[in-house]
This record gives sequence, C-alpha cells and structure tokens, in this order.
Amino acid sequence: MNIYPWQIEVWQRLMRQRPRLHHALLLQGRAGLGKLDFAMHFAQSLLCHTPIEDGHSCGQCISCNWFLQNTHPDFFIISPESESYSEEEAISTDSSAKKTKKSQQIAVEQIRQLTNRIELSGHVEGGTRIVLIYPAESLNLYSANALLKMLEEPPKNLIFLLVCHQPQRLLPTILSRCQKQEMPAPDMPTALKWLKQAGVAAPEQALHYAGGAPLLALNTTEETSAITSQAIRHLAQGRN
Repeated sequence: MNIYPWQIEVWQRLMRQRPRLHHALLLQGRAGLGKLDFAMHFAQSLLCHTPIEDGHSCGQCISCNWFLQNTHPDFFIISPESESYSEEEAISTDSSAKKTKKSQQIAVEQIRQLTNRIELSGHVEGGTRIVLIYPAESLNLYSANALLKMLEEPPKNLIFLLVCHQPQRLLPTILSRCQKQEMPAPDMPTALKWLKQAGVAAPEQALHYAGGAPLLALNTTEETSAITSQAIRHLAQGRN
C-alpha cells in the first residue's frame, strides 16, 4: 500500500503537522482520486511503532502486521453496512425474497457500538487509536448527531479520518469540527504517466471519460473505451 504521485505534497504537509495533528481530519475531493487508499496508508503510518523516513509505516512491526491483516485492535472502520433486511423480507417464507441489500447509510447503531468500543482502553497504553469513516456523506441525521458528540469531546489519543466525496452533504456542525484537507486531482501528464504504468491501453481517452479521475479511468472497461472512441469519431464529423 502506498500513496499516489499526486498525493505526495499532501502527505508531506500532514507529516509536518503530525506532532500537533487535529483530532478530526476530513479528506475531501471527487471520487476516483484515491482518497481512501491515502487514508488507509496514513492510518497505518500513525499506528506504526517504527515509522521510516518521511513518516511512512515500516510494514514490519507488530502494529503493521495487525493492520495489514485487518485485525488491528486500535483501528476502526465505519462504512455503510454490507447487508440489511427489511421487515417484510425477514418474515417472508419465500427464500427467493430474502435477497440481501446493500445499505446506503451509516446507521446510528454503528456509531453507538463505536462509542462503546472506544470507551475501553486502547491496546497500547497511551497509543494512538484511529476511526476511519467512509464515505462520510453516508452518515444519516441520527448517526451524524451521534458522531458529533464524540467530535465535540474527543477521547484522548483518538483521531477521526473522514473520507468524503460530497462534503456539502455533511452537517455544518460536523464540518466545523474537522480540519479540511482537499485531495487534489493530478495534472494531465502525471495522470497519463500513472495510467500507462498501470497498463491502460488508451489512457488519454480513459482519463477524459472519467473526468480526470485516474482511479475511475483505471476501471474503464474495453467496451466503454470502444464506445467512447466511436462517439469521438461521430462528434469529429460535425454536421455530417
């Protein structure tokens, strides 16, 4: 896991702030820029026992091993629940009706459970604990208000990392308690170089189709690229 080339300046800025890091950091920017990957790498570095040069995690200490195995006791991820059932589905006798649905919101119960967990002492006495919320705009009114209580009176040594595509959907009171960090989009040469290294056959077309977001461009299928190429040819014909 590593940061992307267009995130180096942001990384260096946050590393300079590390000794006095704000208790709530909002990483905001449009989709496809690698914000979640950055947040994960940043979280690992903050939890690492022996960070290396430039603040990156060592990848070898026990904390890094826990993190890479998704078992770190002081790292909590809050995101929309993977499955939810309606009451009708729960009581239905038709097995075909019991299809799982992906929740689009972070439920208030998730925040309540988080509150209970962080009230316990951390695994490492005096060590850093991190809560990663993604995407933050999926907080509903109830879960947002529950989170707000923790942001107003943050537990000691606890850092919140909120990753957000649409900050305008967050409560103003949430926004006011976070240090905002705009996650930049790469310039064209940087994005094209990265896409070429990733093996994208038509990087410029893919990047334009994805609105300049390199990770979205990376996921552009060959079929989509063919459709885009055909559309460009038609548009080039003008009135003809």
